[in-house]
Amino acid sequence: MPVYVQHEVLAKVGDVFNAEALWQAPGLALFARRPLLRDLLERAPREQRGRAATRCFSHVTLMLPQDEVDDDRHLTRGARVRDLAQSLAALHQKDFADLLGDDEVRYHVVGTEAVAPGEVKVKFGHAVYLPAPAEQLLYTVSASRDSAVWQPVCAVYPNQRLTLVGQDEAHATFAVPGWPFGLDSGILLVNDGPDAAIEVQVRPKDSLECRFDAAKGYYVIRAKQPGGQRLLLRVSRADGAPLQAPAPATAIGPAAGSAPLRAPAVWKPREAAFEASGADLTAMPLAAAQPHAAPAPGPESDATYAPVARHRITLAALALPRLSRYRDTGAQSLEVGLDAALAPAAPGQDSVLRFAVDDADQLHALSAAGRQRVQAPARFDPLDGASVQLHAAPPPMAERYAALLALPQGPVQTALAGTRQVFGRGAPALAGLRVLDAPHCLRQTDGSAAPSADRLGLSRSAFAWEATAEGLRVVRLSDSQALYHLDPALQLVEQIQEAGEDRPYLIPSGHHLVAGHYVLRYDA
Repeated sequence: MPVYVQHEVLAKVGDVFNAEALWQAPGLALFARRPLLRDLLERAPREQRGRAATRCFSHVTLMLPQDEVDDDRHLTRGARVRDLAQSLAALHQKDFADLLGDDEVRYHVVGTEAVAPGEVKVKFGHAVYLPAPAEQLLYTVSASRDSAVWQPVCAVYPNQRLTLVGQDEAHATFAVPGWPFGLDSGILLVNDGPDAAIEVQVRPKDSLECRFDAAKGYYVIRAKQPGGQRLLLRVSRADGAPLQAPAPATAIGPAAGSAPLRAPAVWKPREAAFEASGADLTAMPLAAAQPHAAPAPGPESDATYAPVARHRITLAALALPRLSRYRDTGAQSLEVGLDAALAPAAPGQDSVLRFAVDDADQLHALSAAGRQRVQAPARFDPLDGASVQLHAAPPPMAERYAALLALPQGPVQTALAGTRQVFGRGAPALAGLRVLDAPHCLRQTDGSAAPSADRLGLSRSAFAWEATAEGLRVVRLSDSQALYHLDPALQLVEQIQEAGEDRPYLIPSGHHLVAGHYVLRYDA
């Protein structure tokens, strides 16, 4: 890989603010014991023809010991730092005037704890750019490992053509938080101006691959070896304009040379259809199930079997409450985790992704990369081929709920037809679906963990239900229990006001019932 960023160390510097001492040693350079800044720029030209340099680098960053920079800021308001940058720029312009052309010489002096006393680090190269004082941003770049927590990486300016990001600033222009690919790898951003789409290239190409997911708006960088790590990189226009799609060769989908899209799976083998529907595979001859069917086939024919329907109730989503409604209970935050299978569980170290709502009704996504505030609706891709949707609560429910967290792998329980059951904190029926009935999901203002979060919004006996072929018959048992009917797309149908013994409410198959934190889907 070419050297896009030159990193050098000037050692044994008596005065780090002495521009002449950093620029060139007194006497003949041939007899200098150590190269200084002028020698480094001369030995690494920007362009050359044969052995003759035709252009030199004009943007240089100097990193001084942090204590020296702090002392200068305290004692002289940063005057020595400013004088050093101006003096080096003047020396640079004087000695390399014939190699600069129209380039403007710019120096930037910063302090860092990584530099030892008496040393100065120098950074310049093809991927080092210092913006002009009034230059506006063109792009902002952020990175994520799970698509939930995005951390800023760098900014790209209109005239900044090359930017190299990688593991640390000693090997790249900018470091990427959580970089998983090692020191020898990097991502090169090529910017040919505001009217051209930015290019994202990986180095080295034989160990990394980069694909742009147009639907999600970010790049997926992945190690080529089986089970390799991945990194998500998002490049956004600073002016809010939509990001231009890259060349088709980097896009996810058929344009990238991948396999053609499969046709929708409309027809399925009977066994696969049974498994997908969750139906009971207890066999029943079709002729026996249908009294007016043709006579049973002879012994040389295959009998056709029909599945016996099984009613199921699935925890399809979690309704995250607005904790501001429960301040008098001492509730401070409610948190739920998703494990490696994206199934809901109490938050812990093994959680791939966690979601939390606090007593100010703010939503946060949490992962190993940190904590970031999010707003619904939103989509997260913590694992390859699996996504998590955070839906905004429908307007009539927004006063009570902050968001609806759809569960890709919610628990399922069988519902026996014709049997009346009760759902609530004190009822054993469907207790396996109440995943927030566990310690550590709800934190109190004193820092303690509540044994269960179900006390917030779920009665001991919330409603009675009975599974039928027509739908789920619901009878509200508590006048204070709020119940909502949602359609298959989690949109509100209506709030269930009247659902008495004499007139039960009917939830059709595929629709949802919301009680407390739980969004239950009925399938028949």
